[in-house]
Amino acid sequence: MKKLIKESGIRDINKLRREFDKVIIVTHQDSDGVFSGIGMKKYFENYGFKVVDVQIIQYGDKEWSLKKSDPNDKILYCLCDFAHGKPMFTIHLDHHDTQAGVEQGTATNFKSSRSNVETISQSVSPKDIFSPEDITLISTVDSADYAKYDITPEEVMNYLFKLDKDKSLQRNKMLMGLVVNKLLLAYKNKPGFLESLVMNSNPSLLSVLNNIKAEMIDKGYANIESLEKNKEDYVRSMKRSSDVKVEDGIIVQYGGGYMMKPGSYDRYTPFRNNPDADFIVIAWPLGLVQASCNPFKKERALKGVNLGEIKDEVLSKWESQLKTREIPLSTIKWVSESGKAFGPESVGFTYKDFDALYGNKLEGDTGNDLKGDIRVAMEKPFTSLTEDEQRLLDSITVSAWDIIMANSGGHKCITNISGLSYLGRSTRPPQGKSKYGAKSDDSPYIKFTKMIQDEFVKVLKEKIGEDGGDRYEPDFEVEIAEQLDLKKKETINESVNPKFKSVLKWLNKEFGDLTPVVEDDKTYYVDEDRKPLFFYYQNEKNGSVYINYDRIWVFFESIFGLKRPQTLEILKVWLEETYNLRGLTPFVFESNKTLPVGRDL
Repeated sequence: MKKLIKESGIRDINKLRREFDKVIIVTHQDSDGVFSGIGMKKYFENYGFKVVDVQIIQYGDKEWSLKKSDPNDKILYCLCDFAHGKPMFTIHLDHHDTQAGVEQGTATNFKSSRSNVETISQSVSPKDIFSPEDITLISTVDSADYAKYDITPEEVMNYLFKLDKDKSLQRNKMLMGLVVNKLLLAYKNKPGFLESLVMNSNPSLLSVLNNIKAEMIDKGYANIESLEKNKEDYVRSMKRSSDVKVEDGIIVQYGGGYMMKPGSYDRYTPFRNNPDADFIVIAWPLGLVQASCNPFKKERALKGVNLGEIKDEVLSKWESQLKTREIPLSTIKWVSESGKAFGPESVGFTYKDFDALYGNKLEGDTGNDLKGDIRVAMEKPFTSLTEDEQRLLDSITVSAWDIIMANSGGHKCITNISGLSYLGRSTRPPQGKSKYGAKSDDSPYIKFTKMIQDEFVKVLKEKIGEDGGDRYEPDFEVEIAEQLDLKKKETINESVNPKFKSVLKWLNKEFGDLTPVVEDDKTYYVDEDRKPLFFYYQNEKNGSVYINYDRIWVFFESIFGLKRPQTLEILKVWLEETYNLRGLTPFVFESNKTLPVGRDL
């Protein structure tokens, strides 16, 4: 049985406790993910659950290497700070602007915010789990909002915290938090390190820092002095690197240099070495191009420059070619399951994952009988497929354009173009060494990655030239709102547009003239029989609206065949267009009561 997040907690949490007594938390491999896991562990323990394990998840092949659940075990699985859901999860909490693969009925809390910790501490939990100072630091790191607090690259990259009596307590605590984040990044790939922190830490930066120090000593990790030395050596090497150049205020970089020594690499090294630069455009040999503003500069963004729009303009140059290049499902599956941690107990890349990421974009014969065979084959690890099953997956394809668009995203100040590596993959894993060695020419997809980077830099220069030079300090909340509006419009205008329009038409026909009624601390919207279709709290802080389960949610699923994410988008649009209610996230309420006359608005 799956439950829905409601108000400032999880609906019927005590009933859920009677069904499950153990919890496994799966959380993202970064600071926000670690602190989200710690926060949810505290939340569950407050209700009598026992958290028995923590697993770390990351985008890419590590996502599909996750250990699958045993249906015979009465264990509740909770996913934190990750956009891709799976059937095994009973509860899913995330703060990114879009999610995929969320099963119908999964308990969800998807609220766009600076960090997932902010949502858990202030919305999910009935009382704050983390202090406001800790939330500010974690959110600042996760959103790279450094300029707002006059944080320098040196402070972000520092491994050692020393109390400075000349600075305020709040400033010292923020600097300590930056050290915690830096140490987390330095050791995050150590087996069991992040899992141990979540299991053994209390919800505070100081507790996490003390546990990191204990792990360093107990496990014999590189000490602070070594980390600092490796970092400074790396900074100097990248200062001299031929793979880094600055053109018209844009850092153009290929790869990350030599990153093997513990604590050497830091993503902000380019801005430390080039503090006056406005942008960076970096290409990675794994088929990824990233672009961002300098997060340390006050008024760092040019008003006429939108990196997200530049991404779209750059990709459109190759749209026709990419739409004709087909990537087989067999390739997508073996690449997804090629991680070192993948094994017999891993969840693998299944048809549900494929459908969630690429939906109706697939090409090939997908009749009902054949689709059943495909589903069966996709449940197996790629290495266990028969030759006939592999050939079946060869026949189902997705265009390179759709793959790249599904894996890319961003907004004004940061964006990425990903999925380019699929262009260089065969339908089967390579046997033996690749012919593209250190002394050979680049592989085709790396050449294309560099072409994308060059075009991005070219267009960015043009936009800078067209811009009047006015600058501004980006507002995170405004950017998130703009991004959500764009996603909403894209969703409505996709190929399912006719169905969405028909649903909106039905909603307005059936419920387009509801009456707002105030009762206690709630505002209800009721029909002629005084039955409420939805309500919201007048002092609601988390922007929630509660919509009748039987009259909307069940009807949308059974009659219109809509999945929960589609229903959410339609309801948001309808509430805005019909009742001018903006920024509300729909949740379920189950009641068919008739309201008294009350007080009409």
